[in-house]
Amino acid sequence: MNKFVSILVCFFMLALASSALAQDKVITMSTTTSTEASGLLDYLLPEFTKDTGITVRVMSKGTGAALKDGMDGNADVVFVHDVAREEQFVAEGYGTQRHYVMYNDFIIVGPENDPAGIKDAPNAVEAMKRIAAAKAPFVSRGDDSGTHGRERQLWTATGLPLTDAKSPQDGQGWYFSIGQGMGEALIFAREKLGYVLADRGTYLQYKFGRTEPYELGIVYEGDDMLKNPYGVIPVNPEKHPHAKFELADTFAKWLVSERGQQVIGSYKLLGQALFFPDAK
Repeated sequence: MNKFVSILVCFFMLALASSALAQDKVITMSTTTSTEASGLLDYLLPEFTKDTGITVRVMSKGTGAALKDGMDGNADVVFVHDVAREEQFVAEGYGTQRHYVMYNDFIIVGPENDPAGIKDAPNAVEAMKRIAAAKAPFVSRGDDSGTHGRERQLWTATGLPLTDAKSPQDGQGWYFSIGQGMGEALIFAREKLGYVLADRGTYLQYKFGRTEPYELGIVYEGDDMLKNPYGVIPVNPEKHPHAKFELADTFAKWLVSERGQQVIGSYKLLGQALFFPDAK
C-alpha cells in the first residue's frame, strides 16, 4: 500500500512540476484591439507557440490602455500603434526597446452615397473638414487608442474650433464619441449611416470575414497621414522585476525575424493583405 501511495505522490509531484513549467512559458501581452479584431492574432500566435513553446495571453484594448498596462506592470509586452507614445514609453524607462513590426493604414469608412462628398477630397484633413461642414454623422472610438489619437491629429490639422478632447466644438447631434473598440465603432457607424476612421485590417475583417453583411464602404484612403505603423515593446524588468523579459524579448525578436515577418505578410483575407511587414 505504501508503495502505491509513493507512486501516486511521485505522479502528483511530476504533474505539479509540469504545470509550473507550462506557466513559466506564458507571457501576457497588452495590445490594441485591431490586432485581435482583424483576426491577425488568431493566425499569428499559434505559429509563435509552435516555434517556441511560449504561450501568449492576450489583453485587447486601446493603445493608451495597453501602454498603461505596461507602465503598471500588468503585462510582459505591449504591441500597439502610436509611435510618439511608444517612444515616450521607452524613454521613460517602462519598455526596453521599440521594434518596428508592421504597418497597415487608416481609412475613412462611410455610406456609399458619401453625403459629405469626401471621395474626391485632396487630402485626409480636407475630408474631415467636409464631414464637419456637412454635419454628417461621425463615430469616434473616443477610447485613447492609436486610432483615436490619429483622429485627434486630423481634427487638429483642420484648424476648426475644438474641445479640450480635440473633437469638434459644434459636434452636438452629429459627432458620437463612444469610448469603445474598433469593431464597436464600425457597427455604430453602420447604425448611424455615418463615417468612421478605421484601420484597414479590422474593416476588411468586418466587411468580408463575417457572415453578417456590413454595408459601409471605403470612401477615403491613401493619404500619407493615414499610414499606421505598429511596434512591439518588452516591458523593462528594471521597472517591474516580475516581468518575464526573456520570454517577451523572444516574442519581440520572433515578430521581426524573417519567420515572423513571413507569417505577418502571409495573413490575407480574400487575397488581400491586411498588414505589411515593416521590421527595420
